Amino acid sequence: MVEIDAALVRTLVARRFPHWAPLPVSAVARQGWDNRTFRLGDDLVVRLPSAEGYAAAVAKEDRCLQILARHLPLPVPEPVATGAPDAGYPYPWSVRRWLPGDTLASVGNLDRAAVARDLGGLLAALRRVPTAGGPAAGRHSAFRGCHPSVYGDDVEWALEVLDDRVDADACRAVWAEALTSAWPQAPVWFHGDVAAGNLLVVAGRLASVIDFGQCGVGDPACDLVPAWTWCVGAERAVFRDAVDLPADAWRRARGWALWKALVTLAREPHEEPARVLAAVLDDPVAR
Repeated sequence: MVEIDAALVRTLVARRFPHWAPLPVSAVARQGWDNRTFRLGDDLVVRLPSAEGYAAAVAKEDRCLQILARHLPLPVPEPVATGAPDAGYPYPWSVRRWLPGDTLASVGNLDRAAVARDLGGLLAALRRVPTAGGPAAGRHSAFRGCHPSVYGDDVEWALEVLDDRVDADACRAVWAEALTSAWPQAPVWFHGDVAAGNLLVVAGRLASVIDFGQCGVGDPACDLVPAWTWCVGAERAVFRDAVDLPADAWRRARGWALWKALVTLAREPHEEPARVLAAVLDDPVAR
């Protein structure tokens, strides 16, 4: 991992974009894993890949965000400029427009049903975006947008590690159902990482979506995992109705949520993946 701090960002900006050098630089409060993010003045944000495996997403996002911004009902980070490796930092980096808001993961007081409805509507709109110029799902998207069977070995490994700490028979039944269908239509856009940390909220409502590093075109089922990772109870039905996808897509989505919960629990046992796994096993969501 490369050591990335505000001093490095100030140096990179000053060398590449000297007209922005006077602007203050400060790290955002909640950092992601793939990128380190810093405010640049009031209106800009600098994002720097944290490792080589994430560097290719800079050019992909620069291209894809321009397509998606023209069609989505909520803002996405607008590309402003791209920086080159310099000052000991070995990867390309990007400057985007700052989008205000708090992450969904950090907000407690909000209209959860309205957020579930807005998020489902956003994903439905994403599927309608013309796919010309969109990258086909594959390694660049961590295989989001592909068939969930791509992670079958991971599921079996996690079940072996977890042994009798989970209901392996129930997990295998959910996984088997996820593999019984495939996306029957032309590939559509997917985000690839619809996590609460990538959704911004303003005044209790969904305001924007960020971090399109795993986006592409393929099967949208991978984007439905918030039904189990974030939605609770009746919110799942609200989200399901707004997404407007058939039951087979939800079975694949349930498989995606199961895979992530199992591998996370097997690698670093803690409360959140256990909660998600319980939700996956208890509630299939699909009609």
